[in-house]
Amino acid sequence: MGLAITVLAAVRCSKNGTDNSISLSCEQPPFLSPGDKVALISPSYYTPMENVYGAADVIREWGFEPIIGPNVGKTYHGKYAGTPKERVEDIRWALRDTSIKAILCNRGGYGTISLVDLLPLEELKANPKWLIGFSDITTLHGMETRAGVMSIHGTMSSLINKSEGLDVSTSLVYDILTGTHPNYIVPSHPQNIAGKATGTLVGGNICTFVPVLGTDADATNGEDIILFIEEVEESMHNIDRLFNMLILNGVIDRCKGVILGEFTDCSSDLEFGSVEEMLFSYLKDYKIPVCCGFPGGHDNVNLPLIMGSEVTLEVTPEQSRISFNIDGESEDMETADAIAISKLSQEEITEAVGEKQKRVIRAFNFIKYFEGKLR
Repeated sequence: MGLAITVLAAVRCSKNGTDNSISLSCEQPPFLSPGDKVALISPSYYTPMENVYGAADVIREWGFEPIIGPNVGKTYHGKYAGTPKERVEDIRWALRDTSIKAILCNRGGYGTISLVDLLPLEELKANPKWLIGFSDITTLHGMETRAGVMSIHGTMSSLINKSEGLDVSTSLVYDILTGTHPNYIVPSHPQNIAGKATGTLVGGNICTFVPVLGTDADATNGEDIILFIEEVEESMHNIDRLFNMLILNGVIDRCKGVILGEFTDCSSDLEFGSVEEMLFSYLKDYKIPVCCGFPGGHDNVNLPLIMGSEVTLEVTPEQSRISFNIDGESEDMETADAIAISKLSQEEITEAVGEKQKRVIRAFNFIKYFEGKLR
């Protein structure tokens, strides 16, 4: 009888039965220094090489050395950036080269799900380094978190090339890589739920992380998680289906808090005013803090998040605050300011500062960092 009680006490139950949650603890990769190498790889869809070269120019102007993956530029069945084997070989190449300190994904799309069984978590853990991307790269973030390594949900080569590295989202990725992380202050939202919680940040694109539930790419089975969700061009009913899969698998039971990002061009085929309103209809019963309207995902502003890190989410009637409890310096960032800056066109920037000064703006944070190292 005593043994039976002990066994039952060790089993946590969810709406779908036994919850085999695990403890997540992630290592923070080293910050980058001048001259460090950054690998550019394409784990999902093919990226035009002009986008890759443009992003490489920005990385070079930051003071780092861009290295393009051996298989970048290949195509497979029209859209994939090479076969699954070729795409995973570039990840392995970047991981094994100890001179490479960060890995920038060129674009998302689709295809990382085919890499889950090809890349053992031990290989991600062996040489911890920053991996950067979003959308379909959500799969790789899940694998990094399960392997015990933090990563950056943020902009990729295609968008860096488009903005010439001058956008706020790219600048903040640079800051994280070199030792300064943002603490975000998000304006109030009608579907926010007040509260305060600390947990491990997981999630990303919901259409990408739900299909890998139960695999080595599933970080949502961690204990005490803060779940981030964003999506693009999906119907409300499909997002509803995916969210119910999270409920049925006990994921929302494990959440200490939820951050809802952008739901870009998601069609209103159900009678809700927004995706946030629909998800609020479920989340209000869980008594956890919920922050809506974080500008992360597929819209014009995609502020970076540090996946696998311990974060504190505090939601009040006035605002929400997302704080990363990691090493390095921190600076408060008003997300409303980032959105306002993003509305300036390249022409307006050029008119305001002049063509020659654009390079100075792009390199400013690097110069500041480099001078700090010399002190």
